[in-house]
Amino acid sequence: MDNGNITYKNIAVLVDGDNTQYSKMQSVIQKISTYGRIVVKRVYGNWKKEGLKNWENEIKSLAFKAQQQFDYVTDKNATDMALTIDAMDLLYTGTYDAFVIVSSDSDYTPLNIRLKEAGIFVIGVGKQNASEAFKRSCDDFIEIESLDDDDSAINTPAVQKTQKQSNSKLSNKKVDIDSEQSETTMTPNELHRLLRVAADTEAYQDEDGFVNVSSAGTYIKRVRPDFDIKKFGCKKLPEFIKKYDNMYEVKKYKGKGKVYIIAYKCK
Repeated sequence: MDNGNITYKNIAVLVDGDNTQYSKMQSVIQKISTYGRIVVKRVYGNWKKEGLKNWENEIKSLAFKAQQQFDYVTDKNATDMALTIDAMDLLYTGTYDAFVIVSSDSDYTPLNIRLKEAGIFVIGVGKQNASEAFKRSCDDFIEIESLDDDDSAINTPAVQKTQKQSNSKLSNKKVDIDSEQSETTMTPNELHRLLRVAADTEAYQDEDGFVNVSSAGTYIKRVRPDFDIKKFGCKKLPEFIKKYDNMYEVKKYKGKGKVYIIAYKCK
């Protein structure tokens, strides 16, 4: 069952730190990863500024490359010019087939137009009130307000109850789930959130709105290369999903040969 998903082999994400909320960056990366593989992650700013000091943890945890750009003139930053120059340098390598410009600054409109003229797919991520010119210069525009600040979006009593039941069963099998999960920073809540992002991505869905678990697993691995379902006491991702029948609807259908496809959607 083909869901018509289009992915990009090499994506460059360029962030204007002066015009972007650092608290949204994890969600930005998760969303962009639904389009394909992110190869370049750079964020630009004058890191000597007091207002940018909170970016440090996000830059480190999300493995961004911080690009320092001093302000040559008081009260006027040079971040947009530095980002634009780098974007053109990356374009001329011929390596990237999609660019993501994270900013709400209309000054990037000519850059977007130039990238599109070169056959590049351009994704803009910015505020809802960004200029229409900037939005229309993109192939796709994501409103940053629609993205969560952290991974606490899924933390319902139902999730907690199911997790406790799962842990109890595992303890009877002499499996120490807590010690296993301590080896990774990924939490069940984050895994639920990534499963929901994949489920909500229209390009991944079949005609009934179900998402192939294999496709979801590939997406999760893009976002979190350290993802290992065994850390959650499961052999396969479908096993984890089936534990939460209060959250997910699952179906199984025949694929090619003797292969069966397992798909899910959120309730």
